[in-house]
Amino acid sequence: MPLLATRDLHSGYGADEIIHGLDFDAEPGRIVTILGPNGCGKTTFIKTILGYVRATKGEIRFRDRDIGRLRSTDRAALGIGYVPQLLNIFKPMTVMENLEIGGYRLERAMRQAAMARMFELFPLLYERRHQRAATLSGGERQLLAMARALMVAPNLIFLDEPSAGLSPLKAEAVFQHIRRIAGSGTAIVIVEQDVRRALEISDYAYVLVTGRIAFQGPAESVAADERIRTAYLGARAKSV
Repeated sequence: MPLLATRDLHSGYGADEIIHGLDFDAEPGRIVTILGPNGCGKTTFIKTILGYVRATKGEIRFRDRDIGRLRSTDRAALGIGYVPQLLNIFKPMTVMENLEIGGYRLERAMRQAAMARMFELFPLLYERRHQRAATLSGGERQLLAMARALMVAPNLIFLDEPSAGLSPLKAEAVFQHIRRIAGSGTAIVIVEQDVRRALEISDYAYVLVTGRIAFQGPAESVAADERIRTAYLGARAKSV
């Protein structure tokens, strides 16, 4: 039984349907990447799962529960985390204050224990714990955003363009941390334009084109399929 499953999912904005009948699965401890050209519906799909965009047809099940009618806050409380590409930390606040906000629903003792786990998972954040987030590098901010989302121990976490704007070295560090997070049993869904790195760390991949699944399969199969790379992923995928 998948942790998250959508069946014949449709969604969009008003009369403009963006997602057309998507079937999608995510399982515990596995990394799933959603690929495709800009404007294909990747972010809209994620926002539909999170409850920010209304599904007009189909089913969304999380932990075998239909969540399609729940508010976004209720879906988050069930164990669905999200790290957006932009505005994912509070820059004027310190690293510790950002983590405390991420765990605001927890009792004090649980929040402190969660923070200790984050510092163990992200040792660099412990070194920077008293720094304002605005003084961190781009890669460090991305780690902080992931740590903040993990404070409440979500079963599933969505990462929207986690390597955006990072140097190759910083991006590689972020992807290695994503692997470690999945190793703890958390299901991870990535929307990413860096095709090569995303497929290297993923177990499964979906390729979206104009709101439909054009191809899906094990990540290594997607990486090896020349037709998929040239037809759907464009120039970025030639280096896969």
